[in-house]
Amino acid sequence: MSPDVAAPRRIGLFGGSFDPPHLAHRALGALALAHARLDELRWLPAGQPWQKAARVLAPREHRVAMLHLLLAGEPRFVLDERELDRAGPTYTIDTVREFAAEHPGAELLLVIGQDQYGRFDTWREWRELLQRVTLAVAGRDGAAPAAPPALATLPHRVVALPLPAMPVSSTAARAAVAQGIRVDALVGPAVAGYIENHRLYSEGMTY
Repeated sequence: MSPDVAAPRRIGLFGGSFDPPHLAHRALGALALAHARLDELRWLPAGQPWQKAARVLAPREHRVAMLHLLLAGEPRFVLDERELDRAGPTYTIDTVREFAAEHPGAELLLVIGQDQYGRFDTWREWRELLQRVTLAVAGRDGAAPAAPPALATLPHRVVALPLPAMPVSSTAARAAVAQGIRVDALVGPAVAGYIENHRLYSEGMTY
């Protein structure tokens, strides 16, 4: 590339329910910044994730507030609320199309885990997604990503994110809170304090 031609921006897209966001999310985001050489990472809390329709999520204002606390101190982390504002189920292809229109020429990298990669062919318009984005995949326990059969023979771009094993999940955090256990070690002190102050995920809590 000519020294006078700027390299295209590399924008990471990291979606999820983030209910609550936790330290493994933060670690994966930091790894994506460094390992995939991202200029920024957009965090995209889902409005109505179609694959998790059976569970009621915490209200958006709480998930947004917790994400702000988790992402503090890293200016390349950008909280993007567009999926919360979109009516109906959340589909990644819609978000990717919007970003492609807003940032022509940018390289879009979709940050996902091995579980999501393994069922990628169940996503809406997944073949178009493969053409539009590079997949930045965290394999299980730091292992190399393993393509599912439907993707194994299709050309697509993958960046491996060597995230070590972290026994942290939103499910575990919610379960611990329901049992009256502090979750600083799972979500960090700031998010844990927010959960406690707002009585989120307590047993019997309804929104």
